[in-house]
This record gives sequence, C-alpha cells and structure tokens, in this order.
Amino acid sequence: MSGPIISDDPLYQLLRDDDVAGFNQAREAGQECDLSGCDLRGLDLRNLIIKGMNLEDTYFRGADLRGIDFSGCNLNGASLADAKISGCYFPIELTPAEIELSVTMGTRLRHIYTKT
Repeated sequence: MSGPIISDDPLYQLLRDDDVAGFNQAREAGQECDLSGCDLRGLDLRNLIIKGMNLEDTYFRGADLRGIDFSGCNLNGASLADAKISGCYFPIELTPAEIELSVTMGTRLRHIYTKT
C-alpha cells in the first residue's frame, strides 16, 4: 500500500470540487468510478450515494461522512481517522469496535469483503 491517490477520474474530481450532487447524478446515469486508494481526506461527503463501491485503501481522514450508506462497499484497508460518522450505515461484517479504532486511533479497517 502506497500513499493516497489523486485520481484523474472525472467523478473523483467532482468530489474533490465539492460536487457531491454531480457525482450522484453521474453514478445514477451509470458512470463507473473506482475510488480504491483515493484521497478523500477532509472532504464534505454528506449525501454521497456510494452503496456497493470499491473503497479499499481509501483515505477518509477528517472527512464528513455523516449519513452515508456503506453497505455492500469494500472498505478493507480504508482509514476513517477523525472522520465524522454519525448516522453511517456500515457493512455488517465490520464491528463497532473496528470502526471506533479506525476513527479514534487511525487503524485501517479489516473488512473481509464478499461481493454479493
């Protein structure tokens, strides 16, 4: 695992430009986006529709993730350090202790992901 990626993907760039609505519209229109390993640190991602995406090794340090539905997402290796997570729906495989360790201590999530 190297450091976080600043991707050239147009949908990723929408998130970097604080255009969550544009990202959601593009995803609803069928546009694909791989955010694995990407740098999403410090972004306001509230209202992001991300269900089922590959978020392996993604950096969410200090991001506002409140209310996001992460069900069906691959979160293995993702970092939630200092992120705001109230109201998030996490995959059932992730224990509350695992999530708390990532938020408070910066550990990477250990998520055994099985695609359904």
